[in-house]
Amino acid sequence: MSRARLPPLVTGISPNEGTSWTKVTIRGENLGAGSQDLVGLSICGHNCLLTAEWMSASKIVCRVGPAKDDKGEIIVTTKSGGHGTSTVSFKLLKAEKIGILDQSAVWVDEMNYYDMRTDRNKGISPLSLRPSNPLGIDVDKGKIPQKDLESLFPGVSGDFTSENFSATWYLIENHSATSFDQLRLAASNLKKQATKKNEGSLAYVKGGLSTFFEAQDALAGLTELGSHDTAIHQRLESDGTERVEGSMTQRLENILNRASDTADTLFQEVLGRKDKADSTRNALNVLQRFKFLFNLPLNIERNIQKGDYDVVINDYEKAKSLFGNTEVPVFKKVYAEVEARIGALRILLLDKLFETPSTLHDQKRYIRYLSDLHASGDPAWQCISAQHKWILGLMQNCKEEFMNDRRGFGPIALDLDGDTPTSALNRTRDTASLKSGFSLRTRLPSTWDREAPQQVQFVEKLSDVVIGQLPNFWKLWISYVNGSLFSETGEKSGQVEKSKKNARQRQNDFKKMIEEVTHRLVKLVRGALLPSTLTEPEQKLYGGWERKTGLTGPWVTQVIHTVRIIFEALVALEIPNDLLQVIQDLLLELRHNCLLVTLHHTKEDVRSLADKEDWVVDNEGITSLPARFEQRMVQTLQSLKEPMETKPGEVNLLQLDQVQDQASELCVDIMKMFISCLEQLSTKTNGEATRPHMSADLVSSDLFSGTQEDSCPTPEQRLLIILSNCQHLEKRTFLNLAEHLERHGFTGTDKITQVSVQAVRDLDESLFEAYIERKSDPIIGSLEPGIYAGYFDWRDCSTPTGVRNYLKEALVNIITVHAEVFTVCKELVSRVLTRIVEGVSEELSRLMQCVSSFSKNGAIQARLEINALRDAVSSYLSPESQGSFKQALEALPQLNSGADRKLLEELLNTFKSSMQLQLTCFQPSNVQPVKR
Repeated sequence: MSRARLPPLVTGISPNEGTSWTKVTIRGENLGAGSQDLVGLSICGHNCLLTAEWMSASKIVCRVGPAKDDKGEIIVTTKSGGHGTSTVSFKLLKAEKIGILDQSAVWVDEMNYYDMRTDRNKGISPLSLRPSNPLGIDVDKGKIPQKDLESLFPGVSGDFTSENFSATWYLIENHSATSFDQLRLAASNLKKQATKKNEGSLAYVKGGLSTFFEAQDALAGLTELGSHDTAIHQRLESDGTERVEGSMTQRLENILNRASDTADTLFQEVLGRKDKADSTRNALNVLQRFKFLFNLPLNIERNIQKGDYDVVINDYEKAKSLFGNTEVPVFKKVYAEVEARIGALRILLLDKLFETPSTLHDQKRYIRYLSDLHASGDPAWQCISAQHKWILGLMQNCKEEFMNDRRGFGPIALDLDGDTPTSALNRTRDTASLKSGFSLRTRLPSTWDREAPQQVQFVEKLSDVVIGQLPNFWKLWISYVNGSLFSETGEKSGQVEKSKKNARQRQNDFKKMIEEVTHRLVKLVRGALLPSTLTEPEQKLYGGWERKTGLTGPWVTQVIHTVRIIFEALVALEIPNDLLQVIQDLLLELRHNCLLVTLHHTKEDVRSLADKEDWVVDNEGITSLPARFEQRMVQTLQSLKEPMETKPGEVNLLQLDQVQDQASELCVDIMKMFISCLEQLSTKTNGEATRPHMSADLVSSDLFSGTQEDSCPTPEQRLLIILSNCQHLEKRTFLNLAEHLERHGFTGTDKITQVSVQAVRDLDESLFEAYIERKSDPIIGSLEPGIYAGYFDWRDCSTPTGVRNYLKEALVNIITVHAEVFTVCKELVSRVLTRIVEGVSEELSRLMQCVSSFSKNGAIQARLEINALRDAVSSYLSPESQGSFKQALEALPQLNSGADRKLLEELLNTFKSSMQLQLTCFQPSNVQPVKR
């Protein structure tokens, strides 16, 4: 079957220079499949096809014609390959002209001599020719007239072709001005010419010596034969007994007959050798006529060594058509040797077909060769089966390579199929490139080999094996199905139809091969990352990674990316989706595992956030901890963006009920973990807390200088800071995170937010009660001792002169709490002071109700102090505190006298005036928001 061949390429010529009609040997590649395939040959622009003799696809012999150019290329043109090229050139040398008087081995035409004197051709006698310069030096003529020379040298001539040549005349005429050194050089040239002439004559005599000897022997033999004939004739005439029996003639006849018999005996061996020579000559004629067959075994061996399998197949087809059914014994013997060589070639090609690794081009080529050589069986299917086993072995060897690594736990550097790490691993993965069946990798860090866990490196190596080998395996099957293994154009032939028929019968077998490869891939990846999804026998075969380091979310994401690359590469090959479903199932479980691992890891990171609290508050009383928490959650969601993304053909993971419940539960756990961190911070002792850093524009250098000099925040300050952070979580952080969760496809965010807010509220309430208890108890506890200090008695007291000190101290203590809260978070001031006022008013009401009776002065004093306290904290009164103040006033006797009421009013105004500076902080108008 004819196949398109590569264009001819000339790579050598011997000799590489010469004159016209020089015989040259041309060597190269694809120089034609035969003499009929050779349609053109030019050397230096001249067509040399008429003298060309095609020897083989790598050798042509021809003669160089009268080329147009002095140096040029050797161009071969064939029917099968077209117009060729050349990597060498041939230099055409001009033939040297031979003088008439020069010795030469060829005959020189003397009648057409080119006369350089007249620049035209003349048919003249050689003796009249002007020879070249005999001295070999430049002619330097003098100015001596010709007539003077003739008078000085009568009867002679200066022309050295003349019989009466005069050397003196010649020197005077042509070299009168030549220096002595030049003349000495001329003498040396003459000696060399004489020596060369003598040697040349001797060489010509030596070359014809054998001819001289033959001529001499022939002449001597003729002379001897003539002398014998003359002597015999004279004897017969003198004897006169030519016809008498027993005469000299009879004796001579007998002698001649015996001589003839003796000669026949002597020459019998010669005649036998002549017959044998004739037989050999006939055999040589047969060998020459059928030299193709007799040279074929040796040519097959040589072409096999050179790898010219196309030439071997063409020669074999030709020999088979000519001598396949021959009955000639010698032809049968030679053809049997040809068949033996072809049998060895079939074995060689089959071995090459099964060699691994091998390119798809080589596999197709060897399959075609074996088909053309009529190899037994189905080489294409045998190659497919061998490739299938090899791919499975490579995949299993990937795992064994890592399992046998002595370092065991640490990552190792890989050499992927002989590539450097940068070329094998740092390749850009592009979907468009995958359509051609190749995987292009993501740009990975230069330290990837040292940092990546072994499971990740294993999956990367496994992907190289699958993406590097499976496309060629699939394309080989497709070529087998559509018959293009034997015909690129797809025309119908016996081989093509047979291939298609065999492929139809083996479709199920090949489908099982692809299933086995994909299942092996999935089980190897599961064994490395999801061993719990395998059965116990499968874990023994594909597992063994239990002692390796567990993978974090980013590394699982890298594995997901790699498996997706494999899937997209196989989809680009148009492999049926049902064969790739196991990879889709693996991707779904890897994405699920990545989600859980990432959220668990985030939970552990959040647990350690408490150690990063620096107690530095901003103008709103918030530390960096809530922002760190929010940032960590956003990073988690960003890292989950790729694995949670739904690629074509994949399931939306976050819409599965089970996944939704697990994700929501883990998100709630993360929120509660952060709330637990806040609670943990609130219970730290002074030695465990770091030094607080208040915002400079909020801290009074006089009032809180002592606080800033402390080495750590007080427990009350920590409670306030954490309360402020809790409020920020409830009002902003949890709402922001809910938006982020919804944006990344998470469902059930309302439930997550609700549970998180409730948990932070519980903590807030607990911390608030703890802070109120710490601050209100001392104030409340100081009221009763302060009231009755100095054995004060409500029934027997002097006329009131103003508010007593215990109440002023209580107000100062409340102001201190106000300052402390305002320094941290102004939004907590109202809430804290309202609760403290409630406690103080409740205690004051209780104390008033416990008094059995009041004098008039006692009633005025009590009413003065109750009103003073109520008016001072009026901005922070709640219904409960207002009720307590009302109950306290109701427990006092009424003031019926106008003088008493006036005294009460004057004393109250005096108190407010004297305490104006201290009471300013309680005014709502002075509670201005702090600008950031």
